[in-house]
Amino acid sequence: MYRDIVDFALSTPAWLHTFAEVGTDGGLFVFAALFLLCFWRARNAPARDLAITIAGPAGVVCAYVVSEVLKTVVREDRPCRGGIATIAACPPVDDWSFPSNHAVIAAGAAGALVLAWRTLAWVVVPLAAVMAFSRVFVGVHYPHDVAAGFVLGLVLAPLFALLLVGAVTPVVKLARLRLAAR
Repeated sequence: MYRDIVDFALSTPAWLHTFAEVGTDGGLFVFAALFLLCFWRARNAPARDLAITIAGPAGVVCAYVVSEVLKTVVREDRPCRGGIATIAACPPVDDWSFPSNHAVIAAGAAGALVLAWRTLAWVVVPLAAVMAFSRVFVGVHYPHDVAAGFVLGLVLAPLFALLLVGAVTPVVKLARLRLAAR
């Protein structure tokens, strides 16, 4: 399946190659902007709602750390090492393939954003899926790397965010009290 996707990708127009390479990282900036929008939207909401918004990016970071640890345990070589022509340059030898960190971060951000603002689900989940798929399209991951990363991010980031809400909510309440006292 990997070869079929990469071969198809190579037959597409050059502008799509550029879009696939830049779009994965560019999409992460879209997610960052959406986190800021969620924060702005929740700034006057109940403390727990704001705490979920604040804990979301921390949950994504925690999911990423789990992904990095898993990479060092599994140590799967990149598929692009086999002399296959790909759109993207193959990452360095010690940059392992499983799971895809881009997929973890994209799906994790989508999951955390849905936790904070459910209405965004119809935008952020498909965007995360396209961003994750682009890693196979450009040739730097196997489909299973991306699928595993997507599931890890989608499950772990919201879970970690929810685990952090208990610690963040009192901080939000305290900060609001201090701001009100000024």
